Amino acid sequence: MSENEIQEPRQKGFLAAVERAGNKLPDPFMLFVYLAVFVIITSCIVSLFNVTVMHPRTQEVMEIKSLLSGEGVQYILTSMLTNFTGFAPLGLVLAMMIGIGLAERVGLLEATIKRTIMKAPKRLVSFTIVFVGIMGNIASDAAFVIIPPLAATVYYILGRHPLAGLAAGFAGVGAGFTANLIVNGTDGLLSGISTEAIKIFDSNMVVTPVDNYYFMATSVFLLAIVGAILTDKFIEPRLGKFTRKMDNKVMESSEHEGRGLRNAGIAGFIYLALLAVGIYWPGSILRNEDGGLIPSTFLDGIIPIILFFFIVVGITYGRTTGKIKTSQDIPRFMSEAMKDLSGYIVLIFAASQFISYFNWSNLGVWVAVSGANFLQNIGLTGISVILAYIIFTALLNLIIFSGSAKWALEAPIFIPLFAILGYHPGFVQIAYRIADSSTNIITPMNPYLVIILSFMKEYNPKAGLGTLMALMLPYSMSFLIIWIVQLLIFIWFDIPFGPGVGVYLP
Repeated sequence: MSENEIQEPRQKGFLAAVERAGNKLPDPFMLFVYLAVFVIITSCIVSLFNVTVMHPRTQEVMEIKSLLSGEGVQYILTSMLTNFTGFAPLGLVLAMMIGIGLAERVGLLEATIKRTIMKAPKRLVSFTIVFVGIMGNIASDAAFVIIPPLAATVYYILGRHPLAGLAAGFAGVGAGFTANLIVNGTDGLLSGISTEAIKIFDSNMVVTPVDNYYFMATSVFLLAIVGAILTDKFIEPRLGKFTRKMDNKVMESSEHEGRGLRNAGIAGFIYLALLAVGIYWPGSILRNEDGGLIPSTFLDGIIPIILFFFIVVGITYGRTTGKIKTSQDIPRFMSEAMKDLSGYIVLIFAASQFISYFNWSNLGVWVAVSGANFLQNIGLTGISVILAYIIFTALLNLIIFSGSAKWALEAPIFIPLFAILGYHPGFVQIAYRIADSSTNIITPMNPYLVIILSFMKEYNPKAGLGTLMALMLPYSMSFLIIWIVQLLIFIWFDIPFGPGVGVYLP
């Protein structure tokens, strides 16, 4: 493929305007640096007017504190390291990536994805591809490179249009990015930021990585069904019959991979069986004093439990396939996985300072109370305000692609604001996740669009970014609509979004 073929074509109209606006934004790290400076200056100006606000929970009258005062400068200098090291998402994500990264580096995740798609029954191939795409987000960004081209190859081998397979795979990976049956790094990252944000309202409240689990686990099957129907009934018929001859070869699983997957599956089953015994053993320390699981040591320790699971299956697979030959290979693979988080760690350093300054100055409480009062005055306090927030975030995702950066920006404002209106932070986090995820596949800011376009050009050399956008827009809108409908069903029938998590604060 020539260099010219994979370059992103110039576009006109709305998408071009979105792209230009997004490109004018600073890098997420610098964005938080600028925001931190903005908070510092704003706190100084507002404090000059002796502005006070009553805390909605404690009824304490709080004044806006200047970060340029003597006390404020001392806080900036003495808290910088603790703001960073004590930032809740940092430890959660780093710990998760030790295990997940090991499984990814030894090839377990890629082999699982490949085997699942290749072994799918023909009549369920579309469902399987979207399902695997959604589940593939546990491999993080690697799923964007593995699943769509593999799905296109499978469709071609079956005599179907390969671009339909590519679209189904990309839809699952991109638009379904936040859903999964397994608690993963995304859950830890978002819940950690939510926990930091809710401290403005209630310093004792914690948003756990499983607070959205019931909703997101249900979403996996729902989105896979919708994506499959959309692919088979609308996308593929619209593409027509594919007649070009290609040299695509399906990557067959090796004998070592097969044994590795078998042994990893056995090891994973034994681990989960022992965990189940530990949970349901009479007087188990994993349960609470009343014998329940909400709250419990099990839920509080869910990240280490998942970490050990991936370490167990990753080492088993690596030893079976020969990827892990000595004990020294284990930390080496873990270290390689951690290198991929370098950009995230740098971003968190800046984001943690912004959030901490926002909270310390009491600007967070002031903005939340003022915003809640404004919404109450205009009568926008019901579920309609959540729906408006979903649309706002979905549109914002068109110019700010990074989900973690966007949530670190939104959470300090919207979590306490909606908490004042009575909404649980875990519920608000779900509204964010479905909005952020559904438009991932149509934002020009997605760095993987060019890669997907290069795969697309293998089957249609004349395809451009507009062709890809037109192909993915039905998935994006359908996923967003079905997610909103699912959200409303959970609300109407009072179905918990996660263990003990409902729409409103307890």
